[in-house]
Amino acid sequence: MGTSGNGGVDDMATLAAHPRECCLQTVQHTGKPTGVLEEVAGATTYVARPPGSSAEDKHARIVLYYPDVFGPLYVNNQLLIDYFASHGYLIAAPDYFDGDDIQELRSKPDFDMSAWGAKKRTRAKALLPDWTGAIKSKYGTDVTKYTAVGYCFGAPYALEAGATDLVVASAIAHPSSISEDHFKNIKKPLFLSCAEVDRQFPPEARHRAEAILAEQKSDYHFQLFGGVSHGFAVKGDPNVPNEKYAKEESARGIIGWFDRFTN
Repeated sequence: MGTSGNGGVDDMATLAAHPRECCLQTVQHTGKPTGVLEEVAGATTYVARPPGSSAEDKHARIVLYYPDVFGPLYVNNQLLIDYFASHGYLIAAPDYFDGDDIQELRSKPDFDMSAWGAKKRTRAKALLPDWTGAIKSKYGTDVTKYTAVGYCFGAPYALEAGATDLVVASAIAHPSSISEDHFKNIKKPLFLSCAEVDRQFPPEARHRAEAILAEQKSDYHFQLFGGVSHGFAVKGDPNVPNEKYAKEESARGIIGWFDRFTN
């Protein structure tokens, strides 16, 4: 099941390769984000609060949102985060890319996606423990219920959170950089939002993940959309009815999953 070559890793337990060209395709959405940028543990963080709350409030439900390679400064991610917040959650998304604009970088002839991704995975691994602790201290209480969602680049971090007692549930969509161990280690309920056409997480990898989850009797749910491709849940084209439906239904499914375990 391992992959090799551009964006791949030479690990036979690999189920989804590291981000590559297909992860850079996007249709930019329109809208006015309502969240704010705050510094948390040295990382710019997009924070969206539930309706009626203030900057001083602590929150009963918090989503840790691990973004794709476009990062939390990208409008598509911000609008999706705002949608989750409108359902009664504080959402926090770290910029482990330190302001890098992937759309600008990819236009440079010498841009090395593999090297850039490796550098940013190292940055995320170093950042996230302190960032998570700071989020809990700044926005949570002793009884706050946390959930985690990861898209593409961010998927392994949501899975790793779901292997601990940090969260009550996790979700991923069109993942990258994941292995069989991510599923073997999962402890908490897991929601998977998947595309029919996905070079990163192809059918055979998806079926293997399902087999692992079933074998260990995990609490899980798969959502599979036909006619869409990798990135649909964040970057699907709202002018194409099937892509619009899949993007919106993915978001509804994820927030419904979190509601199930936080209400």
